Amino acid sequence: MAGTVATVSGRRLKTAVGRSITGWTGPLPPGSIHPSMTSFLKRAQRYSDLVAAGVVVLVVVMMVVPLPPFVLDLMITANISAALAIVIATLYLPRALDFSAFPSLLLLTTLFRLAINISVTRLILLDGDAGHVVAAFGSFVVGGNVVVGLIIFLILVVIQFVVVTNGAGRVAEVGARFTLDAMPGKQMAIDADLNAGQITEEQARERRKEISDEADFYGAMDGASKFVKGDAIAAVLITIVNLVGGIVVGVMQQGMPFGEAAQHFSLLTVGDGLVAQIPALLISVATGIIVTRSTSDKDLGTQLTGQILGQRKAPMVAGVVVCSFALVPALPKLPFLIIGGLLFFGGRALGKMADRQAAEEAAAAALPAPSQLDPSTDSAYRELAIDPLELVIGFGLVPLVDASAGGSLLQRVSAVRKQLAGQLGTVVPKVRIHDEVGLGSHEYVLKVRGTEAARGRVMAGHQLALDPGDAFGQLQGVQTTEPAFGLPATWIAEDARAEAEALGYTVVDAESVIVTHLTETIRSNVAELLTRQDTKELLDGLKDVNEAVVNEVVPDLLSIGEVQRVLQALLAEGVSIKDLGTILEAIGDKARVTRDPALLGEYARQALGRTIVAPHVEADQTLKAIALDPAVEQEVSEAITTTAEGEYLAMAPAQAQALLQALGAQVDEAVSRGRRPVLLCSSRVRRHLRRLCAQALPQLSVCAYNEVTPGINVETIGVVTA
Repeated sequence: MAGTVATVSGRRLKTAVGRSITGWTGPLPPGSIHPSMTSFLKRAQRYSDLVAAGVVVLVVVMMVVPLPPFVLDLMITANISAALAIVIATLYLPRALDFSAFPSLLLLTTLFRLAINISVTRLILLDGDAGHVVAAFGSFVVGGNVVVGLIIFLILVVIQFVVVTNGAGRVAEVGARFTLDAMPGKQMAIDADLNAGQITEEQARERRKEISDEADFYGAMDGASKFVKGDAIAAVLITIVNLVGGIVVGVMQQGMPFGEAAQHFSLLTVGDGLVAQIPALLISVATGIIVTRSTSDKDLGTQLTGQILGQRKAPMVAGVVVCSFALVPALPKLPFLIIGGLLFFGGRALGKMADRQAAEEAAAAALPAPSQLDPSTDSAYRELAIDPLELVIGFGLVPLVDASAGGSLLQRVSAVRKQLAGQLGTVVPKVRIHDEVGLGSHEYVLKVRGTEAARGRVMAGHQLALDPGDAFGQLQGVQTTEPAFGLPATWIAEDARAEAEALGYTVVDAESVIVTHLTETIRSNVAELLTRQDTKELLDGLKDVNEAVVNEVVPDLLSIGEVQRVLQALLAEGVSIKDLGTILEAIGDKARVTRDPALLGEYARQALGRTIVAPHVEADQTLKAIALDPAVEQEVSEAITTTAEGEYLAMAPAQAQALLQALGAQVDEAVSRGRRPVLLCSSRVRRHLRRLCAQALPQLSVCAYNEVTPGINVETIGVVTA
């Protein structure tokens, strides 16, 4: 029944509003909006941009053109009403920034109030009459007593000027300073969240705008609070001018006795001061409320009530203390007993309500609702999230991330992700950059899936000088090791860069050191970063240009997980998977023979032979290679053992160590000649040798003979013998 009534009411309201909009002139249902009012509100909203201009023009007119007493009464009433509405509006604000137009509004209301003071002063001095509102405040409010009126006026000025205005001005000044100081950290947090993929570009843009608006608002409030202080000073001066000028005009121009002139013009002056100071005090209170509001999702009344009444012991203790005042002989007993009793019993009632609510929450916790078990709503599940890539920096490296301080680390990290995507053929996850207290001031840590993968340190005010091989001379600095490749290097002062470059050294700044280290760390761990979701997205992208091969292979021949492991095997050896169509065609052809990802990876390498060998081929189409002695290759082949889980190299440790030493000697000799060697072997032993060399010789490329495409001349520069 309740639902039916609600539906009918909704239809009536919709019908009433629809009729008012279309100009229906018949009888209106009770509570509906009259068509003329709706039309007026629409026109007012349409021309709302002219309101501010109209107010400014009105202020200028009031300062120049004399106003009749009745019009002045309307202006004074509107001034008091507007001030009261502004105060009430500030009580319902959850955030100070929601009233961002308040500084400009404060200026307009101050000018409007000063214009009223000028108009009232003109009428007082010309006619000895400033309207009914001023006369009522001067006679009825203060009982016709000039001394009482002046004292009340001065008290209002003191409250506004000394208490409210000074406090609000100080809070606005401190708030503006703290807001500006916190801007770099907030900007860095937004950039880090954006780079880590926790927020979108649109959300980051909105958060940056909110920070900028907050800084502008508190800066404007810092200046606008000076309007309130100046208004209080102007009120005192205007009151003195009205009082002295009125007595002079009454005695010298109107022929009034001094006592009568003093009584008459003093009451008018006091009335003018009161009608100006009451809205001024309200605006000052609104200013104080605005600048002292903390960020909350509740209005001020709800927030105060919840926080004060939430302390159930406080009213009980206060009630006992207040009741004890009744024991003092000189104090009246009844007021203290009444107030103390209300506080004590009110505190007990709040305690019982809190206990009842706690019992209900405990019972509800014993039987959790399904929504509480939803990972999207349970905060504990959010703690399980792991960032794929993290760059943790010490506090001394924060300026490298802060764009306002000239740091460009964020932009360079984004450029690295684009560069690696073009080279490796997979999109690297976003890098979350954040600081950590436990690190040294200029230390950084690179994490892969929450685990430390690399660590480095840079020197403040220094740059890293590297010897490319043809540098000469010695540099003054701190000897170190370049973190990405382990090369010997020297930290030199920034002003020594020109000298180091003249000697043939390569000099890089701290940002370049970190970015290079990050790039190489990603390269060495990119296979681990490729997830099945990433694989699915790569296959979905391939469908746009080669839908046939995707539909043929996945999921009929191979699952997404098996394709992922093939791609991971390629990435682990630094092979780009950008030509995903060729890879999928190659493994699709062999998928009916075997579904072993390791073997399928070898077939994919054969299809990508030109791409794999191209970086090692010289300009004359010659491949400088290290070969295995046939006896050594036969020994490795015989050591391969086949199990239910695949093939493994079961070579004796002594033999494996001897083979690695022989390989290392050949590689060192080739590098000393300025060559980048490649180990060539049969496809039967290739992947096992690569796995054997992965730790001792990570930079050595191991290729199979069938990966060398026709047209490339192979030149053997070394042979690994037993």
